[in-house]
Amino acid sequence: MSQISSDSNPSREGHQIVQIGPEKLAIPKEWTVTTIDEVASRFISGGTPDSDNEDYWGGSIPWTTCAVVEGPQFDGEKDFITKKGLESSSASLVPEGSILFGTRVNVANVGRTTKEIAISQDLTGIVLDEERVDPDFVTWYLLFNQSKIRDRYSQGSTIQGMITSDLKSLPLLLPPLSEQRRIVEVLSKIEEQIQQTNKIIDRTEDIERGLLNDFIPRGISEQGKLRPSPNSNPGLYDEVRRCKIPSGWEVSSLQELCQEDVTYGIVQAGPHVEDGIPYIKTGDMTDGELKLEGLSRTSSEIAEDYSRSEIREGELVIAIRATVGVVHQVPPELDGGNLTQGTARISPDDSIDNRYLLWAIRSNVVQSLIDARTKGSTFNEITLGALRKVPIPHPTSLKEQKKITERLDSASKKLDEERSYMRELKNVKRGLMQDLLTGKVRVNPE
Repeated sequence: MSQISSDSNPSREGHQIVQIGPEKLAIPKEWTVTTIDEVASRFISGGTPDSDNEDYWGGSIPWTTCAVVEGPQFDGEKDFITKKGLESSSASLVPEGSILFGTRVNVANVGRTTKEIAISQDLTGIVLDEERVDPDFVTWYLLFNQSKIRDRYSQGSTIQGMITSDLKSLPLLLPPLSEQRRIVEVLSKIEEQIQQTNKIIDRTEDIERGLLNDFIPRGISEQGKLRPSPNSNPGLYDEVRRCKIPSGWEVSSLQELCQEDVTYGIVQAGPHVEDGIPYIKTGDMTDGELKLEGLSRTSSEIAEDYSRSEIREGELVIAIRATVGVVHQVPPELDGGNLTQGTARISPDDSIDNRYLLWAIRSNVVQSLIDARTKGSTFNEITLGALRKVPIPHPTSLKEQKKITERLDSASKKLDEERSYMRELKNVKRGLMQDLLTGKVRVNPE
């Protein structure tokens, strides 16, 4: 990647062929190939004040590590240090508008700082010659090549690191300055839409969470209104049974609401079979979504051996290791799939609405009961026996269960729509970066 050469035989009209390491690229004739070192005016290394000295911390100088740097614009910090902490360590101040680049642990984390900030030894500050390059363009270019940089330049078996000479020699495809600025405008607009959508998603999640913890365990009256809040603070199992729940509600153990035993996932992760049976791992489950694309797959023969943990549409899947308590409903696409260890299958009976049980498990009341039964030193885990005994407050009336479910599903639908829109925006962003930062598609600099 550090070797740069050009060829006078372009693959298409108006382009030139350049070789960057093992890659040959066709770029516009007006573009040049340079390195970060050639467009930088200086590189700034960082450090960390002594963490045991209270005089060095809690001041007014923002200080950051590589782990929290995320681009294209970075306006945060990890902590604050004092002037004494700055002067007594190798920490350095990086000017506002400079690029922060991760050279240790989180190699190639990158962002342009919006303020003067001190940096740790995990970062290098890059001050650019703005008469030659637009710093925002360089930031976008480094983000575009982030995975390649990590693959080619990360060194170290325990702590990854990138040496300064490799950072300086990173190649840079450089359009004329006016075109750089126009590319930045286009990419910044899509990034702004993504950030706005992120805020909408955060607000919608708050609304959904608020509704969920209002409805469970308060419930909905015959008039369709939220019942008054009971004077209780549910905690352990016997306390839940004594708490004030609405008339017509009960508290049952999770197992009492299931037609079959709550079952461990037992498929062993193994060689991926392209057209095999999909199975869910804990890593496929987040608080927001259940991963549907790129799932691991096993052979039908192995899946048949583990048929006890086969999942069916409408059932629930819950994480019992690591992200304990994260729960999702099995969609039609995963009917007949399976589970690995660390997950469990919940098959509700006719006394409980599947969607209501999903929402009930997600509520603060039930999550606190799951947390109380979760143990582990290296990773969190709840035993199957403890999970089966987790108390679930619920209306005895399926009609009320469905009313609650309808309200919560409506909020969830809005959230799903925003998340889907976010995925579309990110796909557009990836496409624009690919086209604009390689010269495949040109922009009018005017």
